[in-house]
Amino acid sequence: MSSSMRAIGIKGGKGPADALFIEEIPKPVAAAGQAVVKIKAFGLNRMDLLQRMGMYPLPPHAPITMGVEFSGTIEDIQDPNSGFKIGDEVFGLAYGGAYAEYISVSTKTLIHKPAEIPWEEAAGIPETWFTATQALRLIGGFEAGKTVLWHAGASAVSISGIQLSKALGASEIYVTAGSQEKIDFCVNVLGATAGFNYRTQDWEQEVLKATNGRGVDLIIDFIGAGYFSKNLTAAALDGRIVLLGLMGGASLPAGVDIGAILRKRLRIEGSTLRSRDLDYVKKLRDTVVQDALPRFLSGQFKVYVERVFPFENIIEAHKLLESNQTKGKVVCTI
Repeated sequence: MSSSMRAIGIKGGKGPADALFIEEIPKPVAAAGQAVVKIKAFGLNRMDLLQRMGMYPLPPHAPITMGVEFSGTIEDIQDPNSGFKIGDEVFGLAYGGAYAEYISVSTKTLIHKPAEIPWEEAAGIPETWFTATQALRLIGGFEAGKTVLWHAGASAVSISGIQLSKALGASEIYVTAGSQEKIDFCVNVLGATAGFNYRTQDWEQEVLKATNGRGVDLIIDFIGAGYFSKNLTAAALDGRIVLLGLMGGASLPAGVDIGAILRKRLRIEGSTLRSRDLDYVKKLRDTVVQDALPRFLSGQFKVYVERVFPFENIIEAHKLLESNQTKGKVVCTI
């Protein structure tokens, strides 16, 4: 059996999408508590774009190879009490390394793949649904009857979050997006209450109008500095703002009024998933298995895949994700 495998590398260590190429690297082996999975498909995420450009600081335990979510078949396992065995079809989350033919991961981050879920869809579940579950429940403290605003409404995480919010009993679900097509998708397909175009509307004022001046209980934000002040306006009394990204920058402009944090008793909390320890990820895994997996099988939840590319077309796949034209996951198959 070969001791090497194909993986996606970056010429020069960082660069544009055209710097991506297929290289031969050592095949991983399973340490105690791990399994080696032969990958069938892997999902692309915005963090991959940042990592490719050298703008994403990797956690110490993450491999250089990109990719944090995958589906495939267990080829080797060194965890006899895990409930997994060689030959099992699985999908899961990793700290990195999924842009490759094989990956070694902790069994704590694996999920048995039901036969009803295709490989491509399974590969698009872990990062997005784990992140949405974390933001909504573990950090956001969401409860039935609350209102929620998902920024980047047609992103893969927010698509997951909208469905999850609805299933958990949100009274109103709002989104922001950059086109009417994306807003219509969020409202008419996913079931959001209303959406606002951040390019043409003062979305924070529209949120206040839609809620009769009350604002929303929970805001999930990937933008950062560009939305900070507007989030304070749109938040309700005792509201929570969960910051998951900094697509709009990390430095606030001079003169930002933070008084609303006091007046409204707001709680603002940032979070990442990739730097979390295995026990935390396992807790998220177990929650997704309990709450989401049965709903995938019943059809209540759906993985929206924008497009599937062969492994060899990784450059084209990255360029599509960078275009910000997608509604859902971009996935590669091997």
